Amino acid sequence: MMDLNIHVETLAAVFALSVALGALNARTGFCTMGAVSDWISLGDLGRMRAWVLAMAVAMAGLTALESVAIVDLSTTFPPYRSAQFAWLRHLAGGFLFGIGMTLASGCGNRTLVRIGGGNLKSVFVLAVCALFAYLMNYTGFNARLFGWMNDYALALDRHGIADQSLGALATGLFGGDAKVVNFWLGMGIASLLALWALASSAFRHDIDQFASGIGVGLAVVAGWWLTAGPRAAAWKEWADFSERIPSRVEAQSFTFIAPMGDGIRYLADPLDSSLINFGLMALAGVITGSFVWNMASGRFRIEVFAGKADLIRHAIGAGFMAVGGVLALGCSVGQGITGLSTLALGSFLTLVAIIAGSALTMKSAMWWLMRD
Repeated sequence: MMDLNIHVETLAAVFALSVALGALNARTGFCTMGAVSDWISLGDLGRMRAWVLAMAVAMAGLTALESVAIVDLSTTFPPYRSAQFAWLRHLAGGFLFGIGMTLASGCGNRTLVRIGGGNLKSVFVLAVCALFAYLMNYTGFNARLFGWMNDYALALDRHGIADQSLGALATGLFGGDAKVVNFWLGMGIASLLALWALASSAFRHDIDQFASGIGVGLAVVAGWWLTAGPRAAAWKEWADFSERIPSRVEAQSFTFIAPMGDGIRYLADPLDSSLINFGLMALAGVITGSFVWNMASGRFRIEVFAGKADLIRHAIGAGFMAVGGVLALGCSVGQGITGLSTLALGSFLTLVAIIAGSALTMKSAMWWLMRD
């Protein structure tokens, strides 16, 4: 059992925030895979604009908080701004994730929302994702398959560049104050993203899409505030002096693939409450929020596989999604919104690779159907 303390309070706040996020996503249909699908298949950019607006809100919010020293991003989980710029991992992992989320009918976040709506296929996807995420994070699987990619990582600190945030890269090359440059770049990029998203009158008048972009972006900012904000130092101090140091007491916000692997680790020893972390609370909260919304709105429906081929496709997709998500240090939310908000160059590469992998998979499927 957990005693009431700052750690429990933080996890409870994460769970409550995640319940709200799950309900919002179930209500509005926010989906990163759907954003790419609508664009490729229908030429509809509505959900893409919602995704981009979420990026803008998260980036502007975190940039503002960091500029006045409310949050400390010196160390984060995952290490978005690491001075080791593993560009090949970001590109390969993002591409694999994009393929996987398309075959599995949605990213990690959408998988959780579908589970809350009664989709048993997504329960299977979650189980496969969790297995492969566990193998990638807690066994030698990752090192054996992808360890060679680390040889191509660029050690930025050897070239006088502190980390891979855009401000540090710019000032390392041209001089100046990285914090100041990060502020202006963050606000400038966020403004451009928001302007593009809001340029469409149809999007501005679509309450669901507009609200999902704002809401998801704010949820990411809230996650950063909870774990890197005013109470973060006291939270970390409590953890350091605990008899059993709890899992992942670090600055972080929403990401969904690595926590699935953490779920298997916790289920192997469910009496060890130190294994309960931000990610597990996020997984449980999103499912709960989606379930509550779907039940209240009468949308809860049991959905199963259409056949063996459908099951195999989802299994392959889930495996690709987990391997790619861990390799790239995040998913379409974990890198595409949360990571992007830190202005880490690797997050931008991952985002482009995810969209490319998803779009190519969709185009290939369309070509195959037309061929038949």
